Amino acid sequence: MSCSKVQVRVPASTSNLGPGFDCLGLALRLYNTTTLTRNESAKPAEGMIAETANAFFQRALGGKIKPFGFEVTIDGEIPISRGLGSSVTVRLGVLMGLAELVRDTLPLTREQILHLLIELEGHPDNAVPSFLGGFAVCAHASDDPADGFVYTRVEVKPEIQFVTLVPELRLSTEAARGLLPKEIAFRHAVENAQRTARIAAAFCTGDYASLSGMFFDHLHQPYRQVLIPGFADILAAAREAGALGSFLSGAGSCLMAVTLDRTEAISAAMREAAQKYRLPGRVIVLQADNEGARVLEE
Repeated sequence: MSCSKVQVRVPASTSNLGPGFDCLGLALRLYNTTTLTRNESAKPAEGMIAETANAFFQRALGGKIKPFGFEVTIDGEIPISRGLGSSVTVRLGVLMGLAELVRDTLPLTREQILHLLIELEGHPDNAVPSFLGGFAVCAHASDDPADGFVYTRVEVKPEIQFVTLVPELRLSTEAARGLLPKEIAFRHAVENAQRTARIAAAFCTGDYASLSGMFFDHLHQPYRQVLIPGFADILAAAREAGALGSFLSGAGSCLMAVTLDRTEAISAAMREAAQKYRLPGRVIVLQADNEGARVLEE
């Protein structure tokens, strides 16, 4: 008999990692927990939750199970609209929760859930690591968008850490994408491709020291920096304090630095630089999550 209540824990994620626009992502040890309770008299869901539930019943289940009412609560630590994949945690929590509620009647594979999640998100760089954990490299499977995405996922060792400035400032992903140019210089495209390949190689081999200097970007950060006071100086302060590199997390507003052993100095430098620009926020130090999303046992 199917259960009537389920809890799903989903990790935060950071995407792009500087030059790897829409293809690199990494799960982080910061979590949201979604609780779904089947309740036929529950008020209809709204917004993103309703969109996700409709897609689940219509596309994942193909109309084989009649939609049912449910209550949903989301608790956790991931700030909204900061570039840490909060929308993925909502969608994935709902998808996995609903899949668990119908598991005995019509089980879905993990690939089916991930495919629908990517379809709803529109790109895989947050979706894949939040679902599977670790570091992910994603790409279109072919020139035909209908073929979807392929990915490579690897675990991340605990010695690498991510010093993260979390501003109080919220940013819309849509607004941030609206600032991007339609074309960039050929030289800049080449440099981004080189650095993206180097970052992917470093994570896949565990040679994290080789990440040094690889997070500079020409595709999106130069155009999005106008949204965050002190953007360039905060990232530079992190590097000067010993970070391997620093970058905008997703579409922002979080700014992130990568290090093996300088967390305190980098935290202080980022905090001080943000204060100079009167950018309120907090600094947290995160490690990678290798477990990914999971259903919690009662």
